[in-house]
Amino acid sequence: MKRFSSLLSIFIIIGVVYWSFSDLQPVLPKEKPSEVSSFSMDNALHHLKNISDKSHHVGSLEHKNVQNYIVKELQKLGLETKIQTQTAINRKWFAATTAENILARIKGSGNGKALMLLSHYDSNPHSAIGASDAGSGVVTILEGVRAFLAKNKTPKNDIIILISDAEELGLLGAQAFVDHHPWTKDVGLVLNFEARGSGGPSYMLMETNGKNSKLLTEFLAAKPNFPATNSLMYSIYKKLPNDTDLTVFREESNINGFNFAFIGDHFDYHTAQDSYERLDRETLLHQADYLTTTLNYFSNSSLENLNSDEDFMYVNFPFMRLLTYPFSWVIPLLISATILFIVLLFFGFSLNKITIKGAFKSLLPFIISVVLCGAVSYYLWKLILIIHPEYTDMLHGFTYNGYTYILAFVFLNLCIIIKVYKYFVKQDKTTDLLIGPIFIWLIINFLILEDYKGAGFFIIPVFSALFILVISVFMNLEERSKRTLFTLLSIPTIYIFAPMIKMFPVGLGLKMLLISGVLLALIFGLMVLTFYQKKSSWMLKLSCLFAIIFFGLATYNSGFSVDKKKPNSIVYIQNSDTKTAYFGTYNNTLDTYTKQIFDDTAVQGSIKNAETKSKYNTRFRYHKKTDYKNISSSEIKVDFDTIIGNKRFLEVLVIPKRKVNKLEFITKNKITLKQFKVNDVLVNKGKNYTVKSGTFLVYHIANSDKEISLSFSIDKEEPLDIILNEISYDLLTNSNFNIKPRSEEMMPMPFVTNDAIIISKKLSL
Repeated sequence: MKRFSSLLSIFIIIGVVYWSFSDLQPVLPKEKPSEVSSFSMDNALHHLKNISDKSHHVGSLEHKNVQNYIVKELQKLGLETKIQTQTAINRKWFAATTAENILARIKGSGNGKALMLLSHYDSNPHSAIGASDAGSGVVTILEGVRAFLAKNKTPKNDIIILISDAEELGLLGAQAFVDHHPWTKDVGLVLNFEARGSGGPSYMLMETNGKNSKLLTEFLAAKPNFPATNSLMYSIYKKLPNDTDLTVFREESNINGFNFAFIGDHFDYHTAQDSYERLDRETLLHQADYLTTTLNYFSNSSLENLNSDEDFMYVNFPFMRLLTYPFSWVIPLLISATILFIVLLFFGFSLNKITIKGAFKSLLPFIISVVLCGAVSYYLWKLILIIHPEYTDMLHGFTYNGYTYILAFVFLNLCIIIKVYKYFVKQDKTTDLLIGPIFIWLIINFLILEDYKGAGFFIIPVFSALFILVISVFMNLEERSKRTLFTLLSIPTIYIFAPMIKMFPVGLGLKMLLISGVLLALIFGLMVLTFYQKKSSWMLKLSCLFAIIFFGLATYNSGFSVDKKKPNSIVYIQNSDTKTAYFGTYNNTLDTYTKQIFDDTAVQGSIKNAETKSKYNTRFRYHKKTDYKNISSSEIKVDFDTIIGNKRFLEVLVIPKRKVNKLEFITKNKITLKQFKVNDVLVNKGKNYTVKSGTFLVYHIANSDKEISLSFSIDKEEPLDIILNEISYDLLTNSNFNIKPRSEEMMPMPFVTNDAIIISKKLSL
């Protein structure tokens, strides 16, 4: 009977884990909607196929084709469509371009604030196809607006549609709109649709400069069917360097909004595999659910004042979908839990259900298991990267077999935890085992109050454990009954935390397996009375067996294929001053594509001033000297250079002589640029712009750019030592080179300048 109760508990846990994941996103219906005013997946997918056939980064021919397609589709809906062409600069990203935003507006019956629907249509340079990021957002808006207009009902609020440009280059389309478009002052709320992978549930992240209670209440009033979110996610999001277009609206104009973004299959993000075929249809349906419900609601509700004076905690919860309560409850709940814990300790000692020695000893296996799970997960992943150095070439940090590794580490950590408890725990009073974990969880809840206030819902599993402790202290139930009852009381804990164990390594890379390991050990501690069996070892053996199986599967599937392409890179660097040239690669492991250049004479390491600015600050792993091709570089014209008083005023024109995609300006010494302008647009709002050294501007050349002008003033004694890197994505098509193309099992490495010619020269100023 004990074996039966254990099996029943395991099946309950598996069922709740499945439940917690299935509640996060919809399932494709078997029948297609018949109403014209319903969202049609077929229509959305038709649009997606048309706009994600090829890479369409800023400055490419396909970029213009995608823009024209979107404009025509909006016009078919009877909307007047405009293109906002505007140079924009993001100082935080050192980035600039001439963005071409697509704009349309649906007139409402009222005079209140407008609702904005936002996504971007550019793909990441230079090889990303952009089906998910953010073609999925674009087609969600196109089809969602069509279905909305088919109802023939005039909304109360104006609806502004902004399909922004140059998001991938530094949120530049959003910056152009916020800084220069008169409609900015009309916007009351933004709904932004994004992607950081090609599948999985779409998570809601709020953006607000204030508190969130009104935003959250209004979001729930819209009645989304699958509200996947929690307040911890935004606490973490704010600490990461990743922003979206919506961030510009919040930071620059104090406009609130919601991000709807998915992160599953992260290995496709910004790659040539972000394709129409690989986008999860259920994920697209989830985006559609968010859009249709929020569009219907917010287009007819007041958007005048969504600021709040109170913060809410929120988390996905059984049956309720989303549990919410004021942040002001967190401290009282924490104090109440602490008092209840002390009372239960008193009665436990009095009734001889808990021993002082056993309570103190319960800290040992719990703390050791938490530390071991974190340490083993961290260092084992480091070891795996040594065994499989090709993984480091996947700059996302999430490998194709990443989900298998997550399962392998989960079972390995379970194996460690169960073994630790079997080794250290000898007492017969199993209730003692719950004391240490509850005590540590209470401390954790106190520690997170300041820096991670969104994790206030961490008190919920503590109350579940306290209820288990109440039963253990005051009731004398049979062992089999207790185990099942304790499992049922742990359902909220499992439901809340099971998706998080997966979410951290998927969204932030497999290096975050240590967080998953620590979370698992923390949860196990609160559920120890469900799992712990003094004499039986079948759970230990089963956990270890599954760990071995999944590690074996991960190793077996560690290679690359047509569907799991290996990222690689070759770049040509020409120094026009020294008349020297090199090839460089960012690859840690060389393959047949890179070995055609980098043979035994290749040198490990980087080339000074050669790398362009990238998200991961990646440097060349190998370089090799090659023939100087004398490729022509841009013409530099100094239109104005004069000294007035103590200041030197300059205006410089850069005129490309070939198809150039990007200009990167690097200073070798500290400079302070005053009244710095790019194409007559002020950088840093006219304030002094100081750079110690390194890149101070990356200009991405748009289709409309013929020349780029820089104007600024400096102190007349301040030396200028500026290098210009001129980058074009034509290495594989340039007649000066004869590089064999990649095989079908390869693709360009994302996040770095790739398949590129870099012409470097010093500016004579």
